[in-house]
Amino acid sequence: MGAAIAGLVGYAAFGIITGIRIGYISLAVGWLVGKAMRTGSRGIGGLRYQVAAAAFTYAAVALAAIPVYFSQISKDKATRPPQVAAAPASPGAPAEDAETDGSGPSRAATQAREAKPPMNPFKALGLLALLGLASPFLELQDPFHGAIGLVILFVGMRFAWQQTGAPKIDVVGPFQSRAPTPTPAT
Repeated sequence: MGAAIAGLVGYAAFGIITGIRIGYISLAVGWLVGKAMRTGSRGIGGLRYQVAAAAFTYAAVALAAIPVYFSQISKDKATRPPQVAAAPASPGAPAEDAETDGSGPSRAATQAREAKPPMNPFKALGLLALLGLASPFLELQDPFHGAIGLVILFVGMRFAWQQTGAPKIDVVGPFQSRAPTPTPAT
């Protein structure tokens, strides 16, 4: 789990710092998770470790989309010019009832948003996690890059799967535990 969290942080940090979302990092995440699972199981491996490693790899890569998305939103807000309300439609109308010039919400839309009750934080986190887990498939909106990203993600999951497989044990024998007794020659 620690390797998956480290992979998530590394994947997200690379995407935020460079602005590039490259799927090849999922190969490194898969390798890291597989290596950690192999070390944590003391080399035992097996199907349950393989399933866990593949799931951790998928979750780490998919959930890395959440911090990257929030980073992009904050960068977009910083570069967007401030919204200014348009002049009132009639000279006698108050300024707060004026419609906006299309760059921002109208007063009615703002009031409707304010009337909504706030969302439960646990529900919000759950929806955010579901959105993050679905993010590799949501990237299929751009079919070419989305498909390549999915293929690379599944190769990363395969790295984790292969590293946590059960070791091949060669059984050789049976061997005699003592030397045979000589038979008298006639």
